Amino acid sequence: MHPSKYLWAARAIMYKLPFGHIGNLTYMGKPCFIEGMKNIYIGNCVRIFPGIRMEAIGTGQINIGNNVAIEQNVHITSYNGILDIGDNVTIAANTFITNLDHEYNDINKGVMDQRLIPGKTHIGEGCFIGYGVAVQAGTVLGKHCIVGAGAVVRGIYPAYSVVAGVPARIVKQYNTKTKKWERV
Repeated sequence: MHPSKYLWAARAIMYKLPFGHIGNLTYMGKPCFIEGMKNIYIGNCVRIFPGIRMEAIGTGQINIGNNVAIEQNVHITSYNGILDIGDNVTIAANTFITNLDHEYNDINKGVMDQRLIPGKTHIGEGCFIGYGVAVQAGTVLGKHCIVGAGAVVRGIYPAYSVVAGVPARIVKQYNTKTKKWERV
């Protein structure tokens, strides 16, 4: 193990008290910002690289499963709801994942001064989230979905889908009968 990762492991041990839960063999690079630690639950063997920003706002909760890799500069936000990241998920760098939207009904106010709207966001087991992806509120990714780099994702996507684009759409899906990935 690289020497800096021993420091990251020590940091994760130090965080065990203020966080809701941090599992065994988890390590965390120097965070950028963490809010609502007591509502953040991290499983075993999770690797979080430097620059993480996690916000559990209000009654928001962030659940990160086991054997998850989160690369550098990732921003995860949950507001008054639960944001789930399943086991064996990989999240590439510079990605944003949220379960909240900002209302924009009053044109006399800035977006940040308007009501927050919570939604359900779930990333299924074994998903791969590519570089620079934005996963928006209300997104549900089924088991083993792959999200292409730079995608803006909102919606419900079935298991074994390849999702890409802005806005994201399914471009391939695994066919269990032919046992092949097929273009949609």
